[in-house]
Amino acid sequence: MKIPDLRQRIRNIKKAANEVIKKALKLIKRAGRKIVLRLYHIEIKIIPVQKDIIVFESNMGRNYTGNPKCIYEEMVRGGLDKKYRCYIMLDDVSTYVPGNAKKLKRTRTLYFMIMGIAGIWVSDCRQPNYIIKRKGVRYIQTWHGTPLKKLALDMKSVNMAGETNIEEYKKNFYKNTRTWDYLISQNHFSTEVFRRAFAFNKTILEIGYPRNDILFSGNNEETVIPLKKKMGLPLDKKILLYAPTWRDNEYYEKGAYKFNKVLDFNLLREKLGNEYVCVVKYHYLVKETLDWSALKGFVYKFDMCEDIALLYLVADMLITDYSSVMFDYSILKRPMLFFTYDLEGYKNNLRGFYFDFLEEAPGPIVRSTEELIDSILNYNGEEFALKYDAFHNKYNHADNGNASQKVVQLIQNLSACSRPVLREAER
Repeated sequence: MKIPDLRQRIRNIKKAANEVIKKALKLIKRAGRKIVLRLYHIEIKIIPVQKDIIVFESNMGRNYTGNPKCIYEEMVRGGLDKKYRCYIMLDDVSTYVPGNAKKLKRTRTLYFMIMGIAGIWVSDCRQPNYIIKRKGVRYIQTWHGTPLKKLALDMKSVNMAGETNIEEYKKNFYKNTRTWDYLISQNHFSTEVFRRAFAFNKTILEIGYPRNDILFSGNNEETVIPLKKKMGLPLDKKILLYAPTWRDNEYYEKGAYKFNKVLDFNLLREKLGNEYVCVVKYHYLVKETLDWSALKGFVYKFDMCEDIALLYLVADMLITDYSSVMFDYSILKRPMLFFTYDLEGYKNNLRGFYFDFLEEAPGPIVRSTEELIDSILNYNGEEFALKYDAFHNKYNHADNGNASQKVVQLIQNLSACSRPVLREAER
């Protein structure tokens, strides 16, 4: 046999062996998962629910941000992380978490064991179907934004990765919302949408979002300047925050969506670079490894693990599209611009809107990079003052910087008795 043929045979044998090993590992993983789930089902039948165990989860464990984070850290400030046994569910357990909470790797053995006995769940997304909510468990669903885009039972079609059947999607969503006991709402508009879209008839806490409390306490130079230094942002230039949402039909796989680079960042730098820098913040569902090195010194990229509320504080202007960031950022009363290059397609084919976006948007709506640059350079706040006031009054009326405290009060009540009601906080 010739040497090249022998080498090829060896390569083929190695490749075949690797395939066998991969299949074997998958089978072992499945078998292990079945054993863990079986133990989980036994546990929830024999071990009582523990009212002093609280689990917190943000964005399906992808990061430590948002409403659950802020509620937990309010507990830390009050020393309650020492009174309760707190667990943070994460994909990456190397993530820094203050206080005494234990970090658990999501979907691993201990995760199931704790989910099986925890008395209080705090999450901003749906729980997986294999997690069973037991009698006596109280679930505080914080959600993650005021909706512009149609949600859940209000949707007419679904185009997301892994989801194609709208009826099956709605059925699963409805089943999940049956497990919620409390749902946090940012405003009365959201309350009305949530009641219908989630078919939710339990307690809605119309108290604003805990994640926005920092926008009241931190909206000052004493907070913002150190934040800019910590983030490595220049102090002598204005900050543009670009925070678009994800596109349902643009993805690599389930849970991994693309970042659409329609905006011409080279042109932005050419026209605005002397006065501005641009912070790019990915949505937590976006998984990208774009190389921004050619725009170093102008584009600063922050991934899904960064808490966007801190970026709001350092930003002089927000550039977004249909993202719920518009409702949070409007608390600061700073300029917002809407880069909606695919407005008709997004509205008519992907989601549909709950209100007339063109009528209510409190800032310039642009379709191209050139229009965006012109709107930034010639922004006139007085032109949008009436719209901005109306937008702020409609969507920010409940936010007052105390939402985290109200939820912590609820948690204390829940751990003390069977089913309290937070009268002053709900609608």
